[in-house]
Amino acid sequence: MRPFELTTAPTIESAFSADAAFLAGGTTLVDLMKLNVLTPRHVVDINDLPLRGIDTGDGLRFGALERMADIAAHPGVYPAISRALLLSASQQLRNMASIGGNLMQRTRCTYFRDVAMPCNRREPGSGCSAITGVNRMHAILGTSDACVATHASDVAVALVALDAEVVLAGADGTRTVKLTDFYRLPGETPEVEHDLRPGELITEVRVPRLDWAANSTYVKVRDRQSYEFALASAAVALDVRDSRIVDARVAAGGVATVPWRLTAVEEALRGKPVTEESFEQAAALAVEGARPLAHNAFKASLLKRTIVRALLELTEGSRR
Repeated sequence: MRPFELTTAPTIESAFSADAAFLAGGTTLVDLMKLNVLTPRHVVDINDLPLRGIDTGDGLRFGALERMADIAAHPGVYPAISRALLLSASQQLRNMASIGGNLMQRTRCTYFRDVAMPCNRREPGSGCSAITGVNRMHAILGTSDACVATHASDVAVALVALDAEVVLAGADGTRTVKLTDFYRLPGETPEVEHDLRPGELITEVRVPRLDWAANSTYVKVRDRQSYEFALASAAVALDVRDSRIVDARVAAGGVATVPWRLTAVEEALRGKPVTEESFEQAAALAVEGARPLAHNAFKASLLKRTIVRALLELTEGSRR
């Protein structure tokens, strides 16, 4: 780890600095600093800022410094969000990690984290080692010739499915951005991962009210039962009436460079009967445009099965 200056921000306004890294839980930042993947000269501790609170009165609102474990345990949080949080990391890390930090976490691509290897996200123009390297954990959707790294967050997948927004604050004021627009596809500039401007920070996460989001879930498939990143995951919410799907929200994780909203799958589900056949037909659309690599072609069929599993879980009572 290289030397750096650590300061504490007493107010939100005092935190704004174009060349600073923000420290909340530190569960990602500190790891990457130890590896010299990130080498900020100035780190600002923001834990004293008034960015806490959980409100479930009309939709959901989480202060950016709320810890993942506290949100997961809070009554009124939609099941897809709570379950995504509980399937993330370990209990110890969930107690430390903030919701804002989780949404900002960097990819777990091993080439990104190894400073001896070329990586366009870490060093633009150096190349993407994963494309011809070991790429079993990498993305098949939203990729480019410059980057195939998967997005790591579980809860971001559930939040994207439920139309969440983030509130961003900086020296130029406050703005609100839909989470689907916040994350950027790699294209030719994979080092630009999100819409956060220099000096800005996430202050709040908002999820619009959706009464039928109580019927939601998050299914995560991984190599081991705990403390592992997704090979494929699905966040699904369904409005089911008289054994027919009225509306749906579906997003996928573990398979794409950003949390991947599956609008084609949603459209295919609307108006359909609650049957496994309907689910399989809709899930087949999830992999349109997929670009499998040498070691991760299995993710296409795995994603379809994961979506079907989530749909079956949510409609068990309706199919009896």
